[in-house]
Parts: sequence; C-alpha cells; structure tokens
Amino acid sequence: MGAITGYFTALGLSTAAGLNAYIPLVTVGLLDRYTGVIDLPAPWDTLSRPLVLVGVGVVGLVDFVGDKVPVVDHVLHAIGMIVAPVAGAILALATANAFDVDPGAAATLGVAAALATHAGRTAARPVSTIATGGGGNPVVSFAEDGVSGVLSVTSLLAPALAAVLVLIVLIGAVLLWRRWRAFRSRSLGRAI
Repeated sequence: MGAITGYFTALGLSTAAGLNAYIPLVTVGLLDRYTGVIDLPAPWDTLSRPLVLVGVGVVGLVDFVGDKVPVVDHVLHAIGMIVAPVAGAILALATANAFDVDPGAAATLGVAAALATHAGRTAARPVSTIATGGGGNPVVSFAEDGVSGVLSVTSLLAPALAAVLVLIVLIGAVLLWRRWRAFRSRSLGRAI
C-alpha cells in the first residue's frame, strides 16, 4: 500500500474516532487479530489483544448506550473532547507503522481529524436536543455510530473512498459548527 493510501487510512480511522472513538479501535483490533486486512506492528498490536478488545468494547458499549440519553450524551461529548483526539492519534500512529508513513504527520492528521469531527458532533447535539426535546438524539447518535463503523471498515478496505467520505463528514462538521454558533448567537441575543 502506498503512502497516500496509508494517509487516507489514517484520516478515515481518525475521523471515525471523532464520531465514536471506540468503533474504529475495536474494528482495527478485530481485523488485525482475525484477518489479514491490517497487520499492526508492536506496540500497536496491543489493540488486538483479547483483554484490550474486551475492555474497549465494554467502555464502547457504555458510551453507545449513554450517547442515546439526553444530558448523559452531553457529558460524554465533553469527555470525548479528550478521548476522540487520543483515539485518533492512536489509530493514526498504528496506521503509520502498519503502512510505513510518517508517524508525526499521521499523528497530527489523526488528532486534527478526530478533534474537528468530534467538535462538529458536539455542536450538533444541543441543536438536536432543543429542536426535538431530546427525542432526536438517539437517531443522531445511531447515525454517528453507523458512519463511524462504515468509515472504519472503508478506511482499511478502500482508503480512497474513505477519503471522499471523510471530506463529506468534515464539510458536514464545519457546517454544523457554523449552525451551532449562529444558533448560540441568536439564543444569547434573545436572552439580553
């Protein structure tokens, strides 16, 4: 696999981590453990150890359920402002080592992609909560999880397609961020 596709893989997995940090971690770990799709070198092969997979899976399950509950989802998103970029960096560094791309560039890309995506996600949720009284949050959360899963697999199987999907997700995140800022400005203007 060429360097460009290695960067596309890192970008796709990191963007997926911005939507749900645990899905791409489990996906990469499982695919490393049970297939030849990715071969993680040490120390990144730790992601495919059974205890790590179970631990990440359990925390991911708690996050998956909690993200469907209004108020709890906002707390998880605040925590995710740290977790998502860390997961993005881990995935990008693991990919860099697996596909022989520059680790510094991959890590920077990973942190930036995960943080930007998570910020867009975090900005969208209050708008959804207010607009739907919290009823739309589970739907939004399921959509985020689905996109994270698709991006995780696509990043490894079709990196160029993943890069296109990332572009769509990042444009969406920027638009949501702008909408949130406008919404917040209107809300603050009414309160004054």
